[in-house]
Amino acid sequence: MRHFTPEEANAALEQVRPLVAEMVACRRGHVEALAEQERLEVRIRGNGGGMPPAQLAEAAATVEREARSLAKLVDQLNELGVQVKDVDEGLVDFPALRRGETVLLCWKLGEDHVEFWHTVEDGFAGRRPLPLE
Repeated sequence: MRHFTPEEANAALEQVRPLVAEMVACRRGHVEALAEQERLEVRIRGNGGGMPPAQLAEAAATVEREARSLAKLVDQLNELGVQVKDVDEGLVDFPALRRGETVLLCWKLGEDHVEFWHTVEDGFAGRRPLPLE
């Protein structure tokens, strides 16, 4: 596991920020595709309503394509050493060391810099402002 200093995490945001923004947008697309697939399935369970057979297949293919894109983005972030915590909100953590213990530097899409940290156990609710004390 890679450990970041706060300075390294902030420098990594140049790469991380666009990936996280794309991940959040991709997740929205995936949710929309799932909703459309569900809408079509409900319609089919009714009487089909004259729906072309390929329409549901196209919707399922879109769901699958969005899921693959989302997984690829999460993998790219993981390869950088970043832990994805919430794909809807764009919440990620950068592992760091504090007094020999792994803690997490916390960043959320929309924040300018990595300014918070928390223990592994506390999670987002336990965010504390930097520096690591």
